[in-house]
Amino acid sequence: MPPDTVTTATTATRHAERLSRALAHLGDNLDAPPGLEALASVAAFSPFHFHRIWTAAMGETIADTTRRLLLHRAAHELVRGALPLARIAQRAGYAGLPAFGRAFKAAYGISPAAYRRAGGIGVPPVHVTPNEDGTMHDVSIIRFPGAHCAALRHIGAYQDMGPVFDRLAAWAGARGLIGEATRFIGVYHDEPDAVPLSKLRSDAALTIPAGTAVERPITLLDIPATRAAMFTFKGPYAELEGAYRWLYGTWLPASGEEPADFPCFEDYLNDPKTLPPPEWLTAVYLPLRG
Repeated sequence: MPPDTVTTATTATRHAERLSRALAHLGDNLDAPPGLEALASVAAFSPFHFHRIWTAAMGETIADTTRRLLLHRAAHELVRGALPLARIAQRAGYAGLPAFGRAFKAAYGISPAAYRRAGGIGVPPVHVTPNEDGTMHDVSIIRFPGAHCAALRHIGAYQDMGPVFDRLAAWAGARGLIGEATRFIGVYHDEPDAVPLSKLRSDAALTIPAGTAVERPITLLDIPATRAAMFTFKGPYAELEGAYRWLYGTWLPASGEEPADFPCFEDYLNDPKTLPPPEWLTAVYLPLRG
C-alpha cells in the first residue's frame, strides 16, 4: 500500500474513533443534548470544522441526528409510557406542544396524540394471521444462512441502540467496509420484562468479509445458520416490542415450534436516515430448533 494511502486510511480511522466518542456522548446526554462546541471538544476536533466532518461521516447534520434520536425516544414513550404529552414534548427538546406536534407529524405522518391513541402505526406488509389486537403478521419458517459480523455491545435500554449503530457505522465507514451488500443487524439477548433496563444486553452488528480485523470495543460476532421464524415489520422501531409480544404470546404457542438456544435478532432492511419512520422495514428472526 503506498504511503499516502496508509496515511489517509489511518487518518480516517482516527477520525471515526473520535466521532464515535462524540456519538456516545450525544446518546448518553439526550436529556440535555450537547451542542456543536461540546461535541467537538469530546471528539478533539476544532469546532470550526467539526460540523462538516460529522455531516460527511453521518450523512446528516448534528441537528438532524439529535432530532432523529429524540423523536425516536418520544415515539417509544408515546406507545409504552404514561408521561403526559407536554412532558414528552419537553424531553424531545420542544418548548410547547404545537412545535412538538408539527415536528412529530412531519416525521411520523400523524400527530403525537393520535399516535398514542392508535398504539403506533407500524404494520407488517403482508397480512395473514390476526392477533388479539387485530394486527396481522405473516410468519415464514426459513433457513437463515448465518452472518459474520463486527459488533458493538450496548448495555441498557434497547430503545437507546440508535447511537450505538451510528458509532459502528462510523467505524466501518472509515475502513471502507460498508457497501450495497452490507447488512445491519441487531441482536437482543435479554427479555425486557425480566431484566432491569440498565442491564439489558444487545449488540449492534454489521456484516463484514471473513478475515477482517477488528479492535476493541468492536468485536467479532457470528450469527449461526439456523432455522428461524421470520416476519417483516413495517413502521417505527419503537413499536417492535409489541410485535415481539405477539410472536411469543400468540404465534409461538400455536406453531408447535421450539426456540433454539440463540436470541432473536433483527435485520434492518432500509435506511432510517433517508426514509420516514412509517417506511422503515425490519426483518425479525426467532431462531428455532431443528
